[in-house]
Amino acid sequence: QLQIVESGGGLVQPGGSLKLSCEVSPFNLDPYTIGWFRQAPGKERGGVSCINRNAGHMEYADSVKGRFTISRDNAKNTVYLQMNSLKPEDTGVYYCAARAYFSCSGYIAADFGLWGQGTQVTVSS
Repeated sequence: QLQIVESGGGLVQPGGSLKLSCEVSPFNLDPYTIGWFRQAPGKERGGVSCINRNAGHMEYADSVKGRFTISRDNAKNTVYLQMNSLKPEDTGVYYCAARAYFSCSGYIAADFGLWGQGTQVTVSS
């Protein structure tokens, strides 16, 4: 089974940046669409960004457009989420999820069956 490990979370001040990584093993990343989701305390898990298997299609939640950038390096079996101009409302646990041969269009959490354990992002002064 595909294993997914997120890293890169932490505490950052408003306006700061973080780069999250999502590494998969032991299989190649190539066939997998990857979604990033976040869950704040007391809230449902919601989509942040998604990238399809050849990086030809990416989607972003309206709340992060222009601030977050998703990318992938299939040679390293890793997907990245560069987060700039962070706001307190970006705080939450960020999860990475995978699904093979899937389009990002209109993605939701229920579309993905493979999940990592999450990494905490806290934006606070």
